[in-house]
Amino acid sequence: MASKAKSNKLKIIPLGGVGEVGKNMTVLEYGRDMIIIDCGLIFPDDDLPGIDFVIPDMSYVEKNADKLKGILITHGHEDHIGAVPYALRRFKTPVYGTKLTCALIEHKLEEAKIADAQIISVNPGDRLRLGCFNVEFIKTSHSIAGACALAIITPVGTVIHTGDFKVDYTPLDNEPIDIARFAYYGSHGVLALMSDSTNAELAGHTLSEREIGRTFEHYFDIADGRVIVATFASNIYRIQQIADVAISFGRVICFQGRSMVNIAKVATELGYLNIPEEKIVDVDKLDRIAESKICVITTGSQGEPMSGLFRMANSSHRLNIGKGDTVIISASAIPGNEIGVSRVINQLYLKGAKVVYDRMADVHVSGHARREELRLMFTLTKPKYFIPVHGEARQLYMHAELAQEMGIPERNIVVPGIGDTIELSRASIKQAPGVHAGSIMIDGSSVGEIGDAVLKDRRQLAEDGLFTVVIPLKKSTGELVGAPEVISRGFIYVKNSEELVAGARSLVSELAGKFAGAHKSEWSGIKNGIRTALKNELYNKTKRTPIILPIVIELDI
Repeated sequence: MASKAKSNKLKIIPLGGVGEVGKNMTVLEYGRDMIIIDCGLIFPDDDLPGIDFVIPDMSYVEKNADKLKGILITHGHEDHIGAVPYALRRFKTPVYGTKLTCALIEHKLEEAKIADAQIISVNPGDRLRLGCFNVEFIKTSHSIAGACALAIITPVGTVIHTGDFKVDYTPLDNEPIDIARFAYYGSHGVLALMSDSTNAELAGHTLSEREIGRTFEHYFDIADGRVIVATFASNIYRIQQIADVAISFGRVICFQGRSMVNIAKVATELGYLNIPEEKIVDVDKLDRIAESKICVITTGSQGEPMSGLFRMANSSHRLNIGKGDTVIISASAIPGNEIGVSRVINQLYLKGAKVVYDRMADVHVSGHARREELRLMFTLTKPKYFIPVHGEARQLYMHAELAQEMGIPERNIVVPGIGDTIELSRASIKQAPGVHAGSIMIDGSSVGEIGDAVLKDRRQLAEDGLFTVVIPLKKSTGELVGAPEVISRGFIYVKNSEELVAGARSLVSELAGKFAGAHKSEWSGIKNGIRTALKNELYNKTKRTPIILPIVIELDI
């Protein structure tokens, strides 16, 4: 009886995407069946020097890979698909998503040289049976084509996962969110709602994508020279809107930035992007076209150092921005990117460009629901239980407060953390012991090999630099045979710090005398003593603690 009681609980385990924006990944498990919703990454902040990006710790899934029936992807943004290649290296399972989502995943797998994956394209309205789970993809609106919510019928009841969404009644693809389908499930009984919390702290409604069309028309109308628009490469609707306005003003389109070029190519092949071929011009041919007839659509809306806009602003691109150019940054800064965006805007002004950004005009609308749209989702689905997802802590808790305002008792709401296990039955929701979870750092080709000790060293190197002393010893006796050489990187400039360097040499020479006659097994202890003494000496004189590296060289003389 105990095992049966245990098996009738649905487990919901967020491995990412709660308490943070990005790295979305959620496990649903019932008995011997498991599915995953999304498998994304997050880009590092300044506290993770040298790290390319961060993915969820998937060790729990790997240990239970025999239960896994599939990965369901709600849409094709990096924070929802970016970790798929790393997942498929560790366990094999089918991946399901809409047409554009699958194309973007296949492109990532191609780059990662993963050839044997099962990537299965579905349409909104399609249903899948994965073990004991019956899943329906429901059309939603977001800032990328092909976004869907998921209705997951489980043995204990129906769970709705909204994915990232907003309620746009006039979307550019003329296919609004399928409100009727949410209402259908609400009328038949929804056990639990898992809903996007990104804009839970913002009142009102998110604007329709169409609303910014008039802003583009205004600035294209008054522009005399080139118009350069920076936006997210994945925002196909925005790109289409920019291209339509540009062409209506007699301009040609030039795509810049690797991800922009790649996604535009994929979206065009799939029919999501419709720009006349003759209106797309390669960068090498732009010098033959009048500047008043050029529109460049580029990456770099977040101030990324290697992006197209950044390089144009810093004269390291073939299309260097200058006087007479109009630059429209059609995005808002993601939290943590504000300094980079501000730096690029300042650089553009110094180059003489006219810059338009979100503080000046409506050049961007969010892809996430505000409070009134979140209220509508509660009204449509009428859930018994509520689990806020996809947001930082304050956003999750504000969404939970909104759920209470909509009549869901506090006892029926769980605000999850990464690795928490939420157990659901028809009659209860509770938190059970969590699973091993966290973050895996990707550094070049290294996956999870960079630990706290390495990051600590990198931070120390960045803040205080490196101080190396090379100690020459006679191989046969261990005697010092010359003055130690001092090498400093990022700590002091040796030629301007002669007194400090002389003191360090004198201290090391004195301590290096212990090498003479000592057994080699004792050398490590002597080097540690030198490191400690140097650390104290340098801190006393500079109030800084660089990484200190004593190197012994044995000379055969």
